[in-house]
Amino acid sequence: MSDLENIKLPVHVAIIMDGNGRWAQMRNLPRVEGHLVGMESVRDIVTTTRNLGIPYLTLYAFSKENWTRPKEEVNRLLEILGIYLEQELPLMMEKGIRFNIVGDLTDFPERIQKKVRDVMKKTGKNRELCLNIALSYSGRKEILHAVTGIAEDYKNGKIKKIDERVFSRYLWTKGIPDPDLLIRTSGELRVSNFLLWQIAYTEIYVTDMLWPDFRREAYLDALREYSRRDRRFGRVKEA
Repeated sequence: MSDLENIKLPVHVAIIMDGNGRWAQMRNLPRVEGHLVGMESVRDIVTTTRNLGIPYLTLYAFSKENWTRPKEEVNRLLEILGIYLEQELPLMMEKGIRFNIVGDLTDFPERIQKKVRDVMKKTGKNRELCLNIALSYSGRKEILHAVTGIAEDYKNGKIKKIDERVFSRYLWTKGIPDPDLLIRTSGELRVSNFLLWQIAYTEIYVTDMLWPDFRREAYLDALREYSRRDRRFGRVKEA
């Protein structure tokens, strides 16, 4: 990683973790095996992000639409989430990682909600890395949630003016800077209803690699590519 010491790293990386099911099917394995191996990729990327000093990482783990998957697969995904929370809590505490949820936690069974809130509480004072996991997340639902909250508070006189700064305070990502880099694995060229408001000027990096194969070196390649991008945020490039 020595060549990364002198380059500009993103403050916030967001990742659409795609390809677990295809990874398993290509190996004639049950889809759940792809999710289990994908959890190892999560650990590797989280650890690398922490070691690089990147302060924010958001992982798209489970969308609103994922509830329509076969019941058996959904149940196994919930089970894997529970295992992840139990296994990774010691690492989070050791490495100063704060765990946060972006999405509608109330969609989940009470036992999962309890585990999630417990980990969020225990890691709440950690400051080395803010790890956001998008669960039961929908970009459109998030925007509607924000609009509803703003309309109510405007009617009650709690806010006088609505601008982008105010709007951002009503999103599930309140207090979190917009992503500088969005990585998508599996080669799909779409954002899949993820952080629709927040990625307006985010750099996008797509790799054909499936998520279970996306590890440290692939992540570093994405960061190197990011460092070569010329981010102008709509401004004209100076001659």
